[in-house]
Amino acid sequence: MRETKFGVAHADAERLYRRAAAVPELEVVGIGCHIGSLLNEAAPYVAAAQRLVEMVDRLESAGVRLRHIDVGGGIGIRYKDEATQPIEAFVRGTLAALGRRPQTVVFDPGRSIVGNAGVLLTRVEYVKPGVARNFLVVDAAMNDLIRPPLYGAWHDVRPVREMEAGAAAAVYDVVGPVCESADFLAKERRLAAREGDLLAVLSAGAYGMVMSSNYNSRPRAAEILVAGGEARLVRRRESVEELFAAERTPG
Repeated sequence: MRETKFGVAHADAERLYRRAAAVPELEVVGIGCHIGSLLNEAAPYVAAAQRLVEMVDRLESAGVRLRHIDVGGGIGIRYKDEATQPIEAFVRGTLAALGRRPQTVVFDPGRSIVGNAGVLLTRVEYVKPGVARNFLVVDAAMNDLIRPPLYGAWHDVRPVREMEAGAAAAVYDVVGPVCESADFLAKERRLAAREGDLLAVLSAGAYGMVMSSNYNSRPRAAEILVAGGEARLVRRRESVEELFAAERTPG
């Protein structure tokens, strides 16, 4: 978008390609675009590919040969109740727009592959009734999953084990123990949960661990890969000692 910091303006791109192609020290190899994130329909993606093709054809006419066309990412996933088209619609529509050409086509579908493959597991430490709100204080926090406080992102939260029939449910904010008023994972969720229960925060596979931090001197969580019926540790939990291992006392 015009208001973001990324990329080169479409109107400037051809001039810059021609200039780069004329510099012996530079090798022009490809073109790429990214029109945004969480696209639930293929139509904007296809329109961007069509615009890219038009530019590629004009560059070829000017003698600028490209080896790859990167159509970017941004394919959305279902976090709540979004009606997202399947990834095939994005791929097929884009390839149809590009037509038969010699360049390698690159897709960056990251979130659509890993987003709903990841779950953040957290345990309820306290059930805290309040006058205006009720809280489930859990052992995960904004340093583990910053999307809710940073973007206002919605992640589904479910108990790992089903509660007994007739268990009382209430509306809670699911919050962490970090000393920040913005430290929450979910707001206004109807849950039947007790102290010690495990909760699953869904759709945490994208922008979860990679955006985590050690804020409030909190070690980052372990990562477990589950394949079929087998679970393997793929990233061990950090220790407190590791948080300070790189620090030095002057003198």
